[in-house]
Amino acid sequence: MLRNDFRHDLESNNPQTPETRIVMSPIAARQDLRNVAIIAHVDHGKTTLVDGLLRTCGAFRANENVAERVMDSGDIERERGITIQSKSTSIEYQGVRIQLVDTPGHADFGGEVERVLGMADAALLLCDAYEGVMPQTRFVLRKALSHGLRPILVVNKIDRPEERAEEVVNEVFDLLVELGATDTQLEFPVIYASAKQGVSSLVYGGEMKDLTPVLDTILRYAPTPMVDEEGSLQFQAVTLGYDSFVGRLVIGRMIRGKMQRGMTAIRVREDGGSDSFRITKLFGTRGIHRVEIEEARAGDIVIVAGVETIDVGDTVCEPGKAEALPRIAIDPPTIRIHLSVNNSPFAGRDGKYVTSRQIGDRLDREVMSNVSIKIERTDRQDVFAVSGRGELQLAVLIETMRREGYEFAVSRPEIIVQMVDGKACEPVEEVVADIPETAAGSVMEKLAQRKGRMTSMEHHGARVHMRFMVPSRGLFGYRSEFLTDTRGEGLLYRSVEGFEPIAGDLPGRNVGPVISTDQGRTTPYSIFKIQERATLFVDPGVDVYEGQIVGENRRPGELNVNITRAKKLDNMRTTSKDENVVLTPARKVTIEEALGWIEDDELLEVTPVELRLRKKVLNQSFRKR
Repeated sequence: MLRNDFRHDLESNNPQTPETRIVMSPIAARQDLRNVAIIAHVDHGKTTLVDGLLRTCGAFRANENVAERVMDSGDIERERGITIQSKSTSIEYQGVRIQLVDTPGHADFGGEVERVLGMADAALLLCDAYEGVMPQTRFVLRKALSHGLRPILVVNKIDRPEERAEEVVNEVFDLLVELGATDTQLEFPVIYASAKQGVSSLVYGGEMKDLTPVLDTILRYAPTPMVDEEGSLQFQAVTLGYDSFVGRLVIGRMIRGKMQRGMTAIRVREDGGSDSFRITKLFGTRGIHRVEIEEARAGDIVIVAGVETIDVGDTVCEPGKAEALPRIAIDPPTIRIHLSVNNSPFAGRDGKYVTSRQIGDRLDREVMSNVSIKIERTDRQDVFAVSGRGELQLAVLIETMRREGYEFAVSRPEIIVQMVDGKACEPVEEVVADIPETAAGSVMEKLAQRKGRMTSMEHHGARVHMRFMVPSRGLFGYRSEFLTDTRGEGLLYRSVEGFEPIAGDLPGRNVGPVISTDQGRTTPYSIFKIQERATLFVDPGVDVYEGQIVGENRRPGELNVNITRAKKLDNMRTTSKDENVVLTPARKVTIEEALGWIEDDELLEVTPVELRLRKKVLNQSFRKR
């Protein structure tokens, strides 16, 4: 039952309907609490808005040194400038505690959004005042409406010179109608803000002051949690964490009843069984700090310590009163890679964890906390099939394991085929390209070759805003081509929209690999001779082995080279001087680029120190057979 329907049933006085029996239970509104999820497309300002709300409510000391985007606490999040994991915080405003849940904006981390929306009663939807509705906007809004959340629209970045806020509001309204929103959800309030400047207004073009209009709107329009504090305990695990002092942490929302520190509880597993444990610690959030509390009431978002084993979606109840909540539904993964034990000649040089048992244990731990990742064993003991929602999500997992000291090899991504009405279907994505007008022709041509079809095109000054529907496999490795075609000025966004019948064969890579034929150390002499025909991935003085891909040939087909050859030294002198060796800097390949570049007969070798591309069969003679 949706929350809005639930509230409507509480206000009904018809004794004949079964739903009105709920009125007899001690359910009441918690006027001192609001639970709000902040949702948006990537880079529309969610985490920056949370920073501004924390400052407005005095969560920081006047002399406190606070980093930008304080909620993005992970190293990879800060390096990439994106939110990867959902996080919660709370602020006090006019005697009301507002619990905020910051969510990722990238489509690959949509599973994080899906699982935390159940903790909120309203959704603060951010839209860029220029970009408007984007692919992930549609996804997060559809999920919010399915949970019955009431949207509150914040048109952010209103200070952009090219802003078109009024058109953006109309786009959001049209999207809500398209997604089947209720009349209450269609009557959404609108706030015009610049989260980076920390100002907002309820009127378009009106005086911009601090972010108190956002807070006032939350208090006025966000529904109060309707809870049963007298019933038996119900708490659902939504996110898992770990603390070196208290052990495993479980973050979730109190659905019913109360929870005290030191009490005994049980967790209800997916199979219906239960395990007993004692709640050793109970935490809440106040600003960016985690504070210990003695008791939690229904409606609170809390952190529980003491349970040794628990899965996302499990329900915590009182002993003898097990009543499981519905499991958290997550959209299925769309692409798959295979992780295998590294068997290259340099295996074990850099990694701390290199065996199949260690890699398998690490992947099993990932599944416990990341519900959108799926791990499957294969017929080979040293190979694991890892499924996810996109290349970026899998690349973040690979980078995380790499930094933890793991060493392994990764295959080329492949799509996961679904059977729909008896037909084999593949995932398709909505692609939005915001590019200079001069690059429109090349972008349309490249995406057409990848079985993409254009659905709309709009001109905004000297730039073009185009939308396509493209098979997911057609987008493998496309981003680098896109940046080249747009000279680095293009913006590309993508989001999985569903499944369609397989579009047919796609063109392969139009360049070939440059493969080392010998093991040794690269030399400037050999690199200088090779760089005229290829773009190299390695610098001078780097160890390579036979079968390693050291560059990209400018033509299709393999180019086998001896990149370790040194110049012969003798005692003969010539009238001409030695040739001046001028080397082009090597191209450094990232994990995402490598996953999109490699073919079926190639692997990405990942170690804590190096990223190497290689052939599955290293020996040149064996590859020809």
